[in-house]
Amino acid sequence: MENPTRKALLDDLYNRYNRREYVHPDPLEFLYGYEDVRDREIVALVASALAYGRVRQILKSVAGVLEKMGDPLRFLAESSHTALTETFEGFKHRFTTGEELALMLGGAKDAIERYGSLEACFVSGLAADDETVFGALGRFAEAINAPCESRPTSLVPLVAAGSACKRLHLFLRWMVRFDEVDPGGWERVPRRKLVVPLDTHMFRICRALGMTSRNQADGKAAIEITRAFGVMEPEDPVKYDFALTRLGIRDELDPAEFLSCCARAEES
Repeated sequence: MENPTRKALLDDLYNRYNRREYVHPDPLEFLYGYEDVRDREIVALVASALAYGRVRQILKSVAGVLEKMGDPLRFLAESSHTALTETFEGFKHRFTTGEELALMLGGAKDAIERYGSLEACFVSGLAADDETVFGALGRFAEAINAPCESRPTSLVPLVAAGSACKRLHLFLRWMVRFDEVDPGGWERVPRRKLVVPLDTHMFRICRALGMTSRNQADGKAAIEITRAFGVMEPEDPVKYDFALTRLGIRDELDPAEFLSCCARAEES
């Protein structure tokens, strides 16, 4: 049985840091300005897809894209694939080119035209008996990547390749969960099926907590860690993600001290 003292430590971290005042600098903040869920899901796709590299550059790149788009849903509806390529010609974010960005947005445009929204596209691949969102995420990624015609892309990874798909799971956390930090909006995807957005920082923390025996931050590690959190929060296994990622970001939070507290809790 999970040590309740560890859960108490995590709950304390959540209660103190799962607040909007601690979001900046984080691409999540771009979602807060969009009331319409159909706009917000497009913004979330862009912001999460570009969420790699230095945070200052991430914020600059996302802001630049959103400025060109204006009203995201209307922008996609009124833009042809050719127009998207022209709009983002010259765009560059680390490995991502304007062509890649235009192809992703073209895939989103096609999905919305076919299903009515990105949420409806995602839900079309989600079965009631799926333990996690991984299967549906793979089909969703295929739909968004369709214009790429099997060419590799830096924006939307292939789930079947075994990656932890951190940015895609981040996108889902933002859109499915609703609390002071995550704005939510998608109501047809159960929170209990979400998977932890796993990067190397989160992996080191969770491995130190004994939540995975894996040696790399891959998809299997993400599942192991999610199941461990699920013991404490069966209906919301991704609850602690934002608060835990403040470790090492906030000057007043020492990851080593937090881990030491957890270790002492295990011994008590």
